[in-house]
Amino acid sequence: MKINIRKYNTMDLSTMIQIWNEVVEDGIAFPQEDCLTEEAGYRFFGEQTYCAVAEDSESKKIFGLYILHPNNVGRCGHICNASYAVSSESRGLHIGEKLVQDCLVQAKEHGFSIMQFNAVVATNTHARNLYERLGFQPLGTIPGGFRMKDGHYEDICPYYFVL
Repeated sequence: MKINIRKYNTMDLSTMIQIWNEVVEDGIAFPQEDCLTEEAGYRFFGEQTYCAVAEDSESKKIFGLYILHPNNVGRCGHICNASYAVSSESRGLHIGEKLVQDCLVQAKEHGFSIMQFNAVVATNTHARNLYERLGFQPLGTIPGGFRMKDGHYEDICPYYFVL
């Protein structure tokens, strides 16, 4: 398997929506509670600064994606935010790492100078270890900042990276 990270196109949207919704339905990482419909997904991904997919260059199967967008506006518009989704069947294959690395390049190319993650769930140790290994700096802990699918609250850990 040879994973290539590339800009998404409309042919990818169905798979992107499926992977995104899988993470939403898990209820342990994304703040969204509602799954994307086809129409909503088309708008959602189209509104981002940049979106990319992780595709196997041989089979053309998509294993994951990311979205990149401003974290804020105006005087804070140089700070971006991103979200990553990897299909459950392909977790553990380092696809997330490839997505994050490409996203950092794209963020800089799109004029951002800082990437900030607002709400990394403390129990998401795989993501936290990846971010720290890539040089992201933790900003502390927000106690009970994320409501899990089962209703209990977990801490969140914001991170930043200077591009």
